[in-house]
Amino acid sequence: MESLDIQLMGKRFAVSVKPEERETFEAAVALLNEKLQQAAGRSSGSGETLALMTALNIAHDFVVAQRSAGLDLPGHRRKIAAMGQRIEDALAQQEKLF
Repeated sequence: MESLDIQLMGKRFAVSVKPEERETFEAAVALLNEKLQQAAGRSSGSGETLALMTALNIAHDFVVAQRSAGLDLPGHRRKIAAMGQRIEDALAQQEKLF
């Protein structure tokens, strides 16, 4: 791990990152700063409220991107559970034969 100094909303933070993740972490910091600035321009909130609303918007964007890319995890989990139940039902039928 290595230390990385970042700045969010004018405040400095030191965070630990893996060397191979430094570039993507820096990109994440830049994205977060951009989103925070956008939210600050649209809202009268500040501090924790602004950070939470920004986090919610980023999480929403992430879920939308996953689903538009065909990565509907909740949907996949439901399908897997249904397949598991079908397998259990089929095995129960097989046990009755013997």
